Amino acid sequence: MTAVMSFCGLCLLLVLGKAVRTAVPLLQRLYLPASVIGGLIGLVWINTFGKNFSSDWYASWNDVPGFLINIVFASLFIGSALPRLREIWGLAAPQLCYGQLIAWGQYVVGLALAGLVLIPLFHVDRAFGTLLEIGFEGGHGTVAGLSATFDHFNWSRGRDLGYTMATAGMVLGIVIGMALINLAVRRGWVKNVRLFSEQKAYERRGIYPRHAQPPAGKQTVFSDSIDSLAFHVAVLGIAVLIGYGLKELLFLLNQVSPEGVQKLKVLESFPLFPLCLIGGLILQKLLVTVRLDVIVDHGQIQRLGGAALDFLVVAAVASIQLDFVAANWLPLLLLILAGTLWNVFCVLFLAPRLFREAWFERSIAEFGQSMGVTATGLLLLRTADPESRTVAASAFGYKQLFHEPFMGGGIWTSMALPLVITQGNLFVWLISAGMMLLWLVFWFLVLRRRQNG
Repeated sequence: MTAVMSFCGLCLLLVLGKAVRTAVPLLQRLYLPASVIGGLIGLVWINTFGKNFSSDWYASWNDVPGFLINIVFASLFIGSALPRLREIWGLAAPQLCYGQLIAWGQYVVGLALAGLVLIPLFHVDRAFGTLLEIGFEGGHGTVAGLSATFDHFNWSRGRDLGYTMATAGMVLGIVIGMALINLAVRRGWVKNVRLFSEQKAYERRGIYPRHAQPPAGKQTVFSDSIDSLAFHVAVLGIAVLIGYGLKELLFLLNQVSPEGVQKLKVLESFPLFPLCLIGGLILQKLLVTVRLDVIVDHGQIQRLGGAALDFLVVAAVASIQLDFVAANWLPLLLLILAGTLWNVFCVLFLAPRLFREAWFERSIAEFGQSMGVTATGLLLLRTADPESRTVAASAFGYKQLFHEPFMGGGIWTSMALPLVITQGNLFVWLISAGMMLLWLVFWFLVLRRRQNG
């Protein structure tokens, strides 16, 4: 019964979050997702009244995010057309450069602040500085995916601190992002903004009217053979299975690797979720090769991935251990402030110099993603460019193909945590600073010359 009660509890929180958002105009104006609102309700409820109720209601919530993040990452590319790299590189290259600078910069800022201030003064864990990129660029899903890594290195409280970073990043990303958009309107940086006051009532409440409800996807198989939704769930499961096979392969490689590689503990502690992304890509390529991609609908896959993300976020926020957060509130606050200032600096200083056209629209999308999730970036972009009159939406979307496998929950995010723990802050800081320099050189020698030409 524990699993049943825990699932029902999460469902109740999601519906409560939606109801509260619909009823409170301030939350609508802040664009806070129902999953975050519901998670905060659950967090308050557990820490205020939880002792008076059976723990069966929330006992399993800690395990939910670590499982669902595999579904989220497996769903990213299944059912979507895989464009030719040459066709998208020209549009995506500046966006990728900017996104990489933000992500590597979060490591540079976070590790420097931890090494120079937080560790000497507050005696936080040596991996504390990695929480900036994990929580901001990665978000709740990345924290959940790294749960096994946190446990492997006996730093389980890092998971709760990471969830706190991710929650703060998502809220600040929306609030500060909207403030930046209003600044852009006053300065004349954008002209197509659709402000909150211009939205219809149903848009503010987040409920489609009956006549305008869009389809959630297409049925690709006859229901007398297998339900279409069940089939798509099974497809996602196969992608996760491929990812699990890749993880087992990494474990075997670790066994036969040189002793120096084994000491790094990167291969054995590598999380499953970025491998599920690769599993999804492999499965999609296989379906295209055998001409069976027609039986998988990207719309249904997106809905399943979105549902997994909503349940992931509400469970992650509600299950934060506040005692760990309270014990580290000041260093956590300093890390949040430093990361926020870095992201704002990138929008106001780097973006106008890197992008030749639509610099604000392109940078505000990255701002949202680098402080929350991709959906936050798309939300801010939709506000700044509601009719997609600029190249921002296409560039932002294509950039994910190159960016997601490495940063914000990708390969490097998964490697950085064990490397900091085993090799120290300075080692990873030097790598991050070097990568920032590399991308700056790429912009200066390649992108700027092409733009000028």
